[in-house]
Amino acid sequence: MASRADNFASNLSFANFSKATELRQRIWFTVGALIVFRFLSFVPLPGINPRALQSLTDQPLGVLDLFNTFTGGSLERMSIIALGLMPYITASIVVQMAAALHPSLMALKKEGATGRQKLNQYTRYGTVFLCALQGWFLAAGLESFAASNGLQAVVNPGYMFRVGAVISLIGGTMFLLWLGEQITSRGIGNGISLIIMAGIVAQFPSFATNLFEGGRTGDIGGATIATFLAMIVILILFICFMERAQRRLLIQYPKRATQRGMMQADRSHLPLKLNTAGVIPPIFASSLLLLPLTITQFAGNTIDQGSTFGETIQTVIQYLGQGQPLYLALYALGIIFFTFFYTAVVFNPEETADNLKKNGGFIPGIRPGKRTAEYLDYVLTRITVVGAIYLTLVCVVPEYMIGQMGIPIFLGGTSLLIVVNVTVDTISQIQSHLLAHQYGDLIKKAKLKGRLR
Repeated sequence: MASRADNFASNLSFANFSKATELRQRIWFTVGALIVFRFLSFVPLPGINPRALQSLTDQPLGVLDLFNTFTGGSLERMSIIALGLMPYITASIVVQMAAALHPSLMALKKEGATGRQKLNQYTRYGTVFLCALQGWFLAAGLESFAASNGLQAVVNPGYMFRVGAVISLIGGTMFLLWLGEQITSRGIGNGISLIIMAGIVAQFPSFATNLFEGGRTGDIGGATIATFLAMIVILILFICFMERAQRRLLIQYPKRATQRGMMQADRSHLPLKLNTAGVIPPIFASSLLLLPLTITQFAGNTIDQGSTFGETIQTVIQYLGQGQPLYLALYALGIIFFTFFYTAVVFNPEETADNLKKNGGFIPGIRPGKRTAEYLDYVLTRITVVGAIYLTLVCVVPEYMIGQMGIPIFLGGTSLLIVVNVTVDTISQIQSHLLAHQYGDLIKKAKLKGRLR
């Protein structure tokens, strides 16, 4: 499978791309949608004083810098999409886990398109609830945070501003969700992942500027910059290698008679990716970890810092800061858990074994049916362990190293993993469209020759 895709990729040309009108339209639609996303990140919440807010952006957000990276800097600008898609991702985690544990939701999941539509509706309800909760604490925290620094970032503080901010944030997140769905259906690639990737890529210029400016002023040593850049290159190569790695199981079919009367057995392979879950585990883990941290950090600004509860909140924020051992441990555990969880969601060994049995296929040396399902589960569990270790190392180790280097930027392994993975997936989809277009041209030519004859 991989070799065939590589051979096709080597034969691609700009001529083939220019003839694929539908593909060009899809790409232009995707680019236009991402431009709209970037414009929205500069639209501030109603009632915000931009000049006063600009004075607050110089202060670090702590662990929420990762949240700010995923939203393309929308959080520090307090735009209408400051919450990004994180509430939707968190809600989808809760719904998927509930569907795997609750009998009625599990039955709903098995109903097909109707059941999935109902679960998506529950996910949207959860998204609105989380947006309202996070938006309220964000608005209240912004008022007190600005006041504690002697600034008035909110023109008219009070309940009217908070209600307006909550409504705007809910509208911004739901619009991003709709935009992602439009990209998926009318554009190229997964819309939600592309929007998250676009937010990360939008931070690259400021990342490079901060890095080299720190080298120029002497805050960051030249050896540190060289080590960090080398680490990025190695990480990208390592991610590309691991994302293409797969375990190919031999599938054999019964002998069938050919046109010449000979009996021939068909063989194929069932590819099992080393990282079946893709970028979902780090996104889920970070989203689930950032939800309470967002509420805690902004709620902490509204509480008396001298009180016992206020000191407890500040202690929690300190221990869960990015690069801190507790944060890294919880993040690693979340990645490992969601790697196994999401792999179980997207790949069902029993269903795969039943499909093989219905088509007459079998794994040599393994009985069809239950034994095949057990063998697939055994192999998938082993490679998922390797995949979970790979994701944990890529996402956690670079963040720890960045914290040790003292680099004031937040481009860790999680961001690189998302960017590289989504880019590879999008390129694969473009190649699939071009391949389908080539096959369509061949079929048209064959029909034309048949008519001429």
